[in-house]
Amino acid sequence: MRASILGLLFSLAVWSSAAPALVIYTEDWPPITFQRNGVADGMAVEVVREIQSRIRDNSPIEVVPWARGYKELLTSPGVMLFTVGRSEARERQMTLLGPIAVSQTVLLARKGEAAKLLALGAGIYQRPVGAYRGSIFADAASAAGFVEVDLAPTPQITAQKMLLGRYDMWVEGGFVVASVLKDIHQPADAVEVVRVLESLELYLAFSRGTPGDEVRRWQDGFAAIKKDGTFKRIYNKWLPRDAAPLEIRLIGVPPASLH
Repeated sequence: MRASILGLLFSLAVWSSAAPALVIYTEDWPPITFQRNGVADGMAVEVVREIQSRIRDNSPIEVVPWARGYKELLTSPGVMLFTVGRSEARERQMTLLGPIAVSQTVLLARKGEAAKLLALGAGIYQRPVGAYRGSIFADAASAAGFVEVDLAPTPQITAQKMLLGRYDMWVEGGFVVASVLKDIHQPADAVEVVRVLESLELYLAFSRGTPGDEVRRWQDGFAAIKKDGTFKRIYNKWLPRDAAPLEIRLIGVPPASLH
C-alpha cells in the first residue's frame, strides 16, 4: 500500500512539474503571428519558442481570434498574449515585456486615392476608416481624430471592406499589410499609404495576477536571446528590411508576488 501511495505521489509530482505555467495566446497576423497547417508560426512565435527553450517552458501556443485572446488577458491570471501594442491605457492593465517588434501604424487607401484624400485637409477626419475590433490600430484612428471608425473581426475583413468601398481608409500595422492582402488574393499595390500615424512598439503581455517569478523567467530568457544575437537573427529572417529592437523593457502592472 505504501509503495502504491508513493508511486501515486511521484506521478502527481511529475504531472505537476510538466503542467504548463502559462496559457499562451496569439492571433492570425502574418508574418508576425499566424497558423500554418494547424501550428503557430511567424516571427514572434519563433522568438517565443526560443525563449521557451531557454527557460524550459512547455506551454502550448494557441492561435485564437484577437478579441478572445485579449479578453482572456484582461480577465484571467496566468495568461500571456502576443503581440500587444504598447499604450498608456494598457500599461495600467497588464505587464509588458519587450519590445519584440516595432511597427508603423499606417493609414491606407485604395490605389490612386491618397492624394485626393490628403487634399481634403482637416476634412479627411470626417471620412470613414476601418480597423479590426479591439486592436490598437482602432485606438490610433480614434486618437488621430477620425470620427467614424468601422470595426471588423480581422484585418483581412477590414481590408476587403475598404477595397469594396465600404469606407475610404484602413488603419493597420505597416509590416503586415502585404501578407493581409495576399490572404485575400489582392496584389500588394492594391493600396497606398496616405499617412503614417505613429510608431508602435509591440510586446509580450502578461495578465494581472501572473506570478512575478514566472515573468522574471521570461525576462531573463528574452534578455539572453537578445544578448547572444539569436533575436536579431530571427527578426531579420522574417523582416529583413527592418532594424531589430535590441533593448529590453518590463513595464506596466507589477507582476504578482508569490509571497
